[in-house]
Amino acid sequence: MQEFLKDDLSLFAVPLFIVAMVLEARWSRRKGLGLYRRADTRASLGMGVLSILVEIIPRLLAIAVMVLIHDISPLRDVVQHQWWAWVLLFFLDDFTFYWFHRCNHEVRLFWAGHVNHHSSRYFNFGTALRQGVGERLHKFLFWLWLPLLGFDPAMIITIISLSLFYQFWIHTRAVDKLHPWVEAVFNTPSHHRVHHGSNVRYLDRNHGGVLIIWDKLFGTFSPERADDPVVYGLTKNIESDSIAWVAVHEYVAIVLDVKRVNNWRDRLRYVFLAPGWSHDGPDKRANSLRRALG
Repeated sequence: MQEFLKDDLSLFAVPLFIVAMVLEARWSRRKGLGLYRRADTRASLGMGVLSILVEIIPRLLAIAVMVLIHDISPLRDVVQHQWWAWVLLFFLDDFTFYWFHRCNHEVRLFWAGHVNHHSSRYFNFGTALRQGVGERLHKFLFWLWLPLLGFDPAMIITIISLSLFYQFWIHTRAVDKLHPWVEAVFNTPSHHRVHHGSNVRYLDRNHGGVLIIWDKLFGTFSPERADDPVVYGLTKNIESDSIAWVAVHEYVAIVLDVKRVNNWRDRLRYVFLAPGWSHDGPDKRANSLRRALG
């Protein structure tokens, strides 16, 4: 087990992330950009610590299951540590992350564990550390198919860590659009700013991890537009920097909605349909809002 934890590169990157956040905050203050607010940053850091603690047991269980699955894989002696296996795993991991991330936006129960990451009205390196807590409970289920294909669990953890390392750096407003070829293939700060937007045009868009190609293939891509500046945060923002409330507010909202109905069909809809569905009000799901906008 110690070997797998050693391969989790994200743990070693935390000091670098903190230094980058401090430098960006100083740059913002010197330029008068207002990219940070102290209480908001404290909440982001608190959520980062909480997510690490909550993930410990699910991660260890997932690694143990991955080892068991890998042991029965008929491909375990074919797929080892060859260069082509690493390249293939990179694409399969990024594809997996896309669907994990998209499900976190389109299934309300999963959204409740991910919404924390979107609850800040600021977009900076601190926001990158405001990780979803509840999503840690189901996250690794999406990756269990990879050891069945013969990939070593240590390789999988390494690639997941490298992807998270990359994704930290796209949480910034300091970088404008990059070269068109880069924007066409990779997830960039511009693409990820869209993902954090509460504008109707931008809701539930750009779920990619390292690559943006999956969004373009599956119809969830939106470019950042100068005529529609990104408004960060939620469609209905929470007015609190309490770490506890940031972590659980959507779970509370789900419970209250479930209590409002008397039949199991609508109760299940409140839990498993996309955020914004209502049995007695307007449909505020992202796609419905976009259709209404025209």
